[in-house]
Amino acid sequence: MAQNRSNWMCIIGLLVAQLTLSLIWTSGASAAVNLFGSKELSSTKLEKFEKWTGVLERYAKDEPNELAKCQITASEPCHIAKWRIFLNKLKGLAPLDQLEYVNKYLNQYAYLLDPINYGKKDYWATPKEFMYRTGDCEDYAISKYVSLVHLGWPKENMRIVVLQDQNLNVAHAILVVYINDQALVLDNQIPQVIDSTRIKHYKPIFSITDGRWWLHRS
Repeated sequence: MAQNRSNWMCIIGLLVAQLTLSLIWTSGASAAVNLFGSKELSSTKLEKFEKWTGVLERYAKDEPNELAKCQITASEPCHIAKWRIFLNKLKGLAPLDQLEYVNKYLNQYAYLLDPINYGKKDYWATPKEFMYRTGDCEDYAISKYVSLVHLGWPKENMRIVVLQDQNLNVAHAILVVYINDQALVLDNQIPQVIDSTRIKHYKPIFSITDGRWWLHRS
């Protein structure tokens, strides 16, 4: 796939995080064996994760305008209105069905590298930015995360996971959702939602949600 061939540049800036995680680690963390067989060290110190906290702050400004009426024109496709209508239709469905529909809906957007899209090595996009400009792997994961928040999923049950794709030898990002003692993966490279235990070539580096992050060790 063209998307897979281009993924070698995915989230270039996140590679830097691999070199700096040890510098921002804090004491008082807990350890547990979890995602993709890794040990996890948890912290609530998010000061060094400006891209994540920044995208949440920008989205907080976008969200109040999402339910405004939108008239479709040649220059205005009303992506946000369509997305919120789509999410509204998912309410009441079984949780696994919600995951499948959200994953499929957002995976339909084209993949585009940050240096081409924004002229930056790494940029974390809000749902509005992603839907109007498309994006790369972490942008899919962020929009899926926000979609599930709108559907009532607890934030503490979801993580944006930055990892190493050992098959392609590149950095990558996915959304992981915890449900019924499973870690389910929503990935722009995989059409279906699958159990994380079925993926053998992902090595997690760090994961993050609203208010907490985890360092993953082999």
